[in-house]
Parts: sequence; structure tokens; C-alpha cells
Amino acid sequence: MNPGPARPTAPGWRIAVIGAGPAGLALALQAARWLPGADISLFDARPADKDVSADPRTLALALGSVQGLRRLGAWPDEAAQPITEVLVSQAPPTLDLPWSTGAVQLRASDEAVPMLGAVLSYGALVACLQRAWQAAEAGAPQRLHSRFGQPVLAVRNLGTAGGAGGEALGGVEVDAGIAERFDLAVVAEGGVFADQARKAVTHDYRQTAWVGTVTLAGGTTGLAVERFTREGPLALLPLRPGGDGSQRAAMVWCVHQAADGTPDTVAALDDTQRITVLNSLLPAQAGRVLTVSPLKHFALGLNAERSLVDGAIVRIGNAAQTLHPVAGQGLNLGLRDATELVQALRHAQPAQLGRLLRRLDWSRGPDRWGMIAATDFLASSFTWRWPGLPAARGLGLAALQALPALKSALARQMMFGRR
Repeated sequence: MNPGPARPTAPGWRIAVIGAGPAGLALALQAARWLPGADISLFDARPADKDVSADPRTLALALGSVQGLRRLGAWPDEAAQPITEVLVSQAPPTLDLPWSTGAVQLRASDEAVPMLGAVLSYGALVACLQRAWQAAEAGAPQRLHSRFGQPVLAVRNLGTAGGAGGEALGGVEVDAGIAERFDLAVVAEGGVFADQARKAVTHDYRQTAWVGTVTLAGGTTGLAVERFTREGPLALLPLRPGGDGSQRAAMVWCVHQAADGTPDTVAALDDTQRITVLNSLLPAQAGRVLTVSPLKHFALGLNAERSLVDGAIVRIGNAAQTLHPVAGQGLNLGLRDATELVQALRHAQPAQLGRLLRRLDWSRGPDRWGMIAATDFLASSFTWRWPGLPAARGLGLAALQALPALKSALARQMMFGRR
């Protein structure tokens, strides 16, 4: 998120950013810094004075995302717990073969970095980003505008404005009660899979994610755990210690949805039973679960646009692709979308917008579709009932652990995306 010295853009360049979540705020901040000639309006339905800091949803950010947000002055170090180690393992299958419980361990020290990523609450990150945006706006009120409390009703392309190869687009109309024209609109409002209209590429995994917080005894500080079970992945993400010094982790527990509408395997359990099952599923390195908070749940699926670009409208983050949380890469992918778009705009004039956006869509393809394909494959594999599949997954993890160069390449991709 540090593209280097800024290059001025045309004075008439107008950008609408729709959605003041992490991806939208990060894009608006980067555009404010690196596009000094641009007029930027940030729209969101929530009022500016709404306190978002208490939103407890958990975010896992890769090292590349953390570094970029720090450069923007929008990273709350005091609220984040570094991930220094990741353990991915296969729970023992029915057929206990020597390799069937294979595991791969990624360590920050092996990659000569201080952390692989970090975990914090949605509210802590958004509140920090919003403060940074409002400070930028106060310094340049003539060109940076907050439009909080104004839900966007419609975004429409206005066609082309001529030019060779259709490069000069006619801009977009953003209707937030009053229709306004912009050269470019960036849609960063995504939402969750169950509430979204279906996009071009969609896959309902028939899984439910149960999320909450657990306290642990005997775990490793900074360790993130992902356990592949027959029902789906179970993840623990390290959190900063509680006020009493207790060791805490955010939990994402994915299980099959019952076809007949009866409660799934987690819904049917009380807290004591959930703790017992969790301790039977997790590896010893995770520690022992002592308590579990009240859990929330949501449906899981893939929902992606074929292209980030539609005329002069660009979608990023969950507005472009909603992924299964198996790899924890959804927001990281959205932040990379934002960074690449701003970098591309630094070297363009409005008359070149059509070609620039086509090139952006093409350049983001390997990172974007590689992550979509990987998460879809992993998520789908938990719905397959092939004999020996868990053992095969364990063998794959064991093989990866035995190949340091390949393991390091995986760690680098998870930290920084496909380059």
C-alpha cells in the first residue's frame, strides 16, 4: 500500500467510494494520499457518529495487509494480536494410517518476519481507519467528503464518451437521494453470503460457520490453528489476553447443514458438550478449551463476479467475491484489490480509464482467481464422501511439511498474495 511518490491526476477526476468498511476506508485513504488531484466522496448508510468500535467480529489480516495499513497510519497495534505461527492439521480419520493426521507448521521466524499476520476485531480496525479518514478530510475538505448516513440506492454507468478503443468512459451516476455524476465508482459494500444477490459464480457449500470466543489453558501464544475435520474446518485465531490475563482465541467452527432442517451438530449441543467436542477435535498444541462464549452462526458459500469491472464501476472485497473462511483470505484479497486500483489510477487520465480498468481486471486475475479456486476446492472437499479422502488430505499436509521450499512459498503467498 505504499506505491511511491505521487503523480498528480487531472483536476476534474471524481471518485465515489461506496461502503465504509475496511476495504472501502482503506481505498479512500490511499486515494486521498496518492491521488492529490482527485475529489473523493465516501458513502455509507451508517451515521458518522455511530460507534463501530464495539463490533466484536474477528478479522485475520496477513502481514502484507498489516504493513500497508501501518503505512497509512491506520493500524491499531494495541488492539491486535500477532500471529507468529500457524498449524494446519488433519483430525484423525476413521482409518488411522501413519500419515493420516499429517500437519504443516508455518513460523514467522522461518520466514525472517516478525509475524505472519494479526488478529483483531472488526470494530477496532474500522474505528481506526475512520479516524484516519476523518483526519485526512479535515486537512483537505475541498476535495475529501464524508457522506455518512446516505445509503446509495443505485449506481449506473453513463456509457462511453468516445475515444479510441472505447477508453474514455462516460462516468457513473450515483443515486443517494440525489443523483450525482462521478468519473469512477468503487463499490465496497459486500455483506454476507446469505444476504447477497447471487453473482455470476456461486456455490452454496451447505455449511454453517459457528463463531465465538474460547478461553484456553496450555496453548501457545500467537498460534493460529486450523483443523480439518469430517464436518469442515475448525479454526482458532489468537486474541489479545483478556482483562484477567486469560488466554483467548476467536473460533470459527464449520459444520454441515442438516438436509432435513433439523439442528446441525453444533446447534444441538449445550456449552458443556461443545467444549467436550472441541477438545476432542483440536490438536494438543492448541491447548485445552475451558469456556466458550455464546455463538453466532451464518451460512457459507462462494459468490463472485466474473470481473471486477463493469464500465466505470469497480467492485472490491466482498462486493466482488465472498469466499469460504477456510483460508482466512477474503479481506486480504479486498485490500489488495484496493491497492492495485489506486496504483493504476496514479498513472492515468480520465480519458484512459476504460483501458486502465481492463488492464487492472486482467492483472488482478491470477491472485483473485487463484484464491477463489483454492478456497472453493478446500471447502468443497468437505462435502465429498470418498473413502480415504481424510487420509489423503493428511498425506498432502505431511508432504508439504517435508518440502521447506514449497512450504515457504505457501507462507509468502498467504502473507502477500500472488505476485
